[in-house]
Amino acid sequence: MNPQPSTLAHDAECRIIIRTVGLKKQYTKQGVVTEALRGVDVEIRQAEFISVMGPSGSGKSTFFNMIGALDRPSTGRVFIDEVDVAQLTAEELAYLRCHKIGYIFQSYNLIPYMTALENVTTPMVFGGVSPDEARARGMRLLGLVGLAERWHHRPIEMSGGQQQRVAIARSLANQPGVLLCDEPTANLDLGTGQEILGLLKRLNDEQGVTIICATHDHRMMDMCDRLIWIRDGRIERIARREDVRVDIGSIGGT
Repeated sequence: MNPQPSTLAHDAECRIIIRTVGLKKQYTKQGVVTEALRGVDVEIRQAEFISVMGPSGSGKSTFFNMIGALDRPSTGRVFIDEVDVAQLTAEELAYLRCHKIGYIFQSYNLIPYMTALENVTTPMVFGGVSPDEARARGMRLLGLVGLAERWHHRPIEMSGGQQQRVAIARSLANQPGVLLCDEPTANLDLGTGQEILGLLKRLNDEQGVTIICATHDHRMMDMCDRLIWIRDGRIERIARREDVRVDIGSIGGT
C-alpha cells in the first residue's frame, strides 16, 4: 500500500480503482429467475471511504461479490485497476483476490485452531511471503490493530471486537489497495463497533486504503466520503457525505 492522503478521495484526478458497467446478476432456482442486480454503474476512486446501504435483499451482498471478484456477473463488466475481471484466468483471479483486495466479514471467519498471528499470516503463505517476513509483517499488523500482545491467543480466547481486529489485520496481510467490509460492526456492541469504525477510518486516512463497507450502521455515515444506496438491485442514489442530512428516523439530502 502506498500511503496517500485521504484528501485524494476528493481529487477529480484521483484514479478510478473499481468501475462497474451495466452490472447484472440473475439467479435461477427451480425455474424461478431472481434479478439480484439490474444494471449497476459505479465508479470508486482510490482512497475513498464508501458506505453501501440498503435494506436486506437489496443486492448489497451480490454487489460485493461482484466487485470483490468472488462471483461473475450475468451481464455487464467489472474493472479493477482498469482490468476487466471477466478476462482473467483462474490463476490471475486468485492473484487479484490475494493481493489487490482484502475482505472483512461480520462473522470474522477466523480459523478457530490457529493463533491470532497464524490467522493473520495465512494469506501471506498463499502470497509467497517467506516465513520470517510473514511473522514480522504479521506482528506489525497486529500492533497496528492494538493486539500485538495477544498474538498467541486463539479466537475462543478473544472478545468479538478483538476477533474483528484480527480479521482486519488479516485483510491487510498482502498489502491490498481495497478493503471490502461486509457489515463489520453487526455482531459488536455499540462501544466496540465504534472502535472498529475508528480503526477503519484511520486505515483510510493514514494508509490511503480504499474502504467499501456494506452496512446498516448509520455511524458509518460520519466517516465516509460518499454513500451509495442500493434498492431492488439498482442504484437508488449516490451522494457525498456533506450533502446528506441525518434526522432521527430518516436520512435526507440537503
